[in-house]
Amino acid sequence: MSGAPPASSTDGRTPTALVVEELDDRVVATVHGPATRNAVDTGLVDALHALCAGLEREPRPLLLAGGDGVFASGADIRQLRDRRRDDALRGINSGVFDRIARLPLPTVAAVDGHALGGGAELAYACDFRIATPRTRFGNPEAGLGILAAAGASWRLRDLVGEPLAKEVLLAGRVLDAGECLAAHLVTEVVEVPDLLPAAHRLLDRVLRNGLLALRLTKLALRMPPGAHPAFDDVAQAVLFETEEKHERMTAFLERRTRREDA
Repeated sequence: MSGAPPASSTDGRTPTALVVEELDDRVVATVHGPATRNAVDTGLVDALHALCAGLEREPRPLLLAGGDGVFASGADIRQLRDRRRDDALRGINSGVFDRIARLPLPTVAAVDGHALGGGAELAYACDFRIATPRTRFGNPEAGLGILAAAGASWRLRDLVGEPLAKEVLLAGRVLDAGECLAAHLVTEVVEVPDLLPAAHRLLDRVLRNGLLALRLTKLALRMPPGAHPAFDDVAQAVLFETEEKHERMTAFLERRTRREDA
């Protein structure tokens, strides 16, 4: 998973890229596009696809952040203005955001500054979001004569409820960090210097769990209502046969015995 910035685009600007750091138990990817204010352009879409391909081959949790005080400022309007019907039907942004949402292990978006339009939809696709006091979420697409077609119309509704989602999508409401926390769109608001440490702490908690249990739980959360409880029973059957389940439960019982004997 390479983090090298790409060459200049046709308008002379350097496309948005990802700087990727691979750790033993997680991957940290930082959106890097100072010339575009971290726009969700074709450069970033390509880099996100490459990132997902690596995480599908070798599943690890993902920490996704934005650089230079901006998470992602939305689509590159220069590119978006020239897109036509067939471009929309290709699902350029929706396809890669759906791929992020389907990654095998949990994902955390560390959001500092603006997450607007496609940038907000990128954060919505993650399992968790952590914010700073200067974080702002919004979807201004209708003001540009289009709709938020890369997940906001249903992911945001599922995350915060239909009434608030309608305010954001139909009335252009921009949510500040406090409003995001109250609506449970973000799990925590921390000062800027603590943003990445807080995201790592959350992933540390996630990684205390069994990796296969995490993968199957993510799948269970995505299943349509009609798939339950049959999917849950089959997934549990798989987990019941693992050595990890036996070892973790044995360790739990031994710890409880020691506490009771103390």
